[in-house]
Amino acid sequence: MASDEGTVRVDSWIWSVRLTKTRSQAAAACRAGHVRVNGDRAKPAQPVRTGDEVRLYHAGRERVVVVSRLVSKRVGPPVAVECYVDNSPPAPAREEAAAVGHRDRGAGRPTKRDRRDLEQLRGR
Repeated sequence: MASDEGTVRVDSWIWSVRLTKTRSQAAAACRAGHVRVNGDRAKPAQPVRTGDEVRLYHAGRERVVVVSRLVSKRVGPPVAVECYVDNSPPAPAREEAAAVGHRDRGAGRPTKRDRRDLEQLRGR
């Protein structure tokens, strides 16, 4: 389970501690610039050490975690939680996330007035 070398690839670690569902999602997030290690943009193969701060923007929220244990293979949820210290801001409430301009199904294409109202709701 634990790696003896002292470093693990950042994409592998993110996947191993269940911050993303697949390793390819973790690698894609790194390539897109959504992963930062100690404030610097991370490539998928960048090594991660114990004590590093990893920032991941995934699924509409930012996760800020500090590495407390290195794992190279995917572990279960109880073990995964022990591998990092979560300093993430609280997740937004579901009501707030869903409140952004919702149209009824089958309502058709929005009119110009509807579009302007939606843009005003979104703050554009």
